Amino acid sequence: MKLRWFLSGVVRQATDMCKHVEKLLNAQRDILSAQAIDAVRATLRETEGAIASGADNAALRKQMAELEKTANKWIKPYPNAEWRENIEVFLVAIVVAMGIRTFFLQPFKIPTGSMQPTLFGVIEKDLRFEPNFKMPGLFERIFDVAVYGTIYHNIIAPENGQVVHMGPLQHVFFINKQTLWVQYEGQSQEVPITIWCGPDDHLAHWAGLDMQAAFRKGEPIVRFEETTGDHLFVDRITYNFRHPERGEIVVFKTKGIEGIPNQNEFYIKRLVGLPNETLSIGEDRHIRIDGRRLDSSVPHFEDLYGFDPDTPPRESQYSGHVLEEDPRSLLKTPADTIQIPSHAYVCFGDNTVNSLDSRYWGTVPEQNVIGKAFFVYWPISYRFGWGQR
Repeated sequence: MKLRWFLSGVVRQATDMCKHVEKLLNAQRDILSAQAIDAVRATLRETEGAIASGADNAALRKQMAELEKTANKWIKPYPNAEWRENIEVFLVAIVVAMGIRTFFLQPFKIPTGSMQPTLFGVIEKDLRFEPNFKMPGLFERIFDVAVYGTIYHNIIAPENGQVVHMGPLQHVFFINKQTLWVQYEGQSQEVPITIWCGPDDHLAHWAGLDMQAAFRKGEPIVRFEETTGDHLFVDRITYNFRHPERGEIVVFKTKGIEGIPNQNEFYIKRLVGLPNETLSIGEDRHIRIDGRRLDSSVPHFEDLYGFDPDTPPRESQYSGHVLEEDPRSLLKTPADTIQIPSHAYVCFGDNTVNSLDSRYWGTVPEQNVIGKAFFVYWPISYRFGWGQR
């Protein structure tokens, strides 16, 4: 029987038809008469019997036609059947996608630069004073957006003038809105210019918008390059079977962690301290775990501790882990330590020159960790794939 199902398309079609009619019959059982139920069920059983008995293709087609005739006679048609089918497929797809997101792989976007250069957040570069810059053509800009996640913002001054002031940075869904107010020569009223950009809260600084510079006709008022943060999948399966390991890049919820202003976000950091350990940072920018110095021989720390010790810490460069003199920091000197309780972890950003991490708000409860970095799927860069460590 199973072999015949694989070899015969007619048998497969008849089997699928029986399943479909059975489904419709069960769905409408409470609104159909007893006569209708008996008639459909009888023809359905005859068709199933023909399949089971090995009837030839001609007999099966005849029985399928009889089943279709009976179903059309007694089963009530659904209004807008095509719409219903499409909506049903759409809802099933949503359920499957939500199941994958909840239990297997969750998409995640890097919003800040705290993990650079391992994982990049949104980056803006001021291009107003680049003498050799040439605005790419339309197709090149489309390619840059689709592949590299790079968007060019270019506003040319129609007249001489200057930037008077900037409005507050406004968050609209997943993007930011920044309004510049400029004044042109010969005009008494200020003119607003709106810029839509990514979620970086330091747009004005990185794009050079806080300079309030004068401009001349034909010059750029705004000209900057914006590159989106890395988009990756978070592995939500592995930690159901084992505990997180030192050096892994983990994603965790901020809810319940004192010292983090927004309690409804997800952070991504490198896990450096395990439960029941004592952690400190030496003058050499290496972590000490219960007095034991970590170095580049420890898995996942090869790049982080591969820096030149004679080079001072640098922004977005591998520079080890730095002590912070900020009054809020828990690790200001080598003598300062963090005692990690049971069922908690310590997590640092790789860019500790500019990272809000456990040095400021302490430990991460075990139940907050939802998974680990798995696969960077966009943009296409050297970080694409499983390359992050």
